[in-house]
Amino acid sequence: MNNELPIQLYKANAELQLQITRLLQESGHHWLEAMQQLSAGSMLETTSRIQNLQQAADWQALATLPSEVFWRLCQGRMGDTQAVGQAAAKSQAAFADGLRQSLSVWQASVSEAFGASGDTASFAQLCQQWAQPWTAPSAAPQSKTKK
Repeated sequence: MNNELPIQLYKANAELQLQITRLLQESGHHWLEAMQQLSAGSMLETTSRIQNLQQAADWQALATLPSEVFWRLCQGRMGDTQAVGQAAAKSQAAFADGLRQSLSVWQASVSEAFGASGDTASFAQLCQQWAQPWTAPSAAPQSKTKK
């Protein structure tokens, strides 16, 4: 057995942890950016409502503002909901792709470490079994009922 194997495995695992941490941070930044954009839009809407109230010249115009504002807010919130959904899908897809790539790099690093130690066959089989959930889609789990 290679004396370098433990340190090589430690380095591979540490690199995987760093990559996953980086992916989580990037995902958090994507969410933060999306929420900042939504917040800026809400601030613009609030400013617009205040200006409309200030520009109302008579009671009749002032009385119609709440219903106009309500419908604009409803339409705006529907757009906000779509934007949040799109940001979530994009962020999750990027995270999943990054995680898949990180796991592939980790598997290659560990395979290389075991290759240097001469025990590649058993490790390659173990890696294939372990990585299967991330490389091939699986069916939804079936619930078991007890009789």
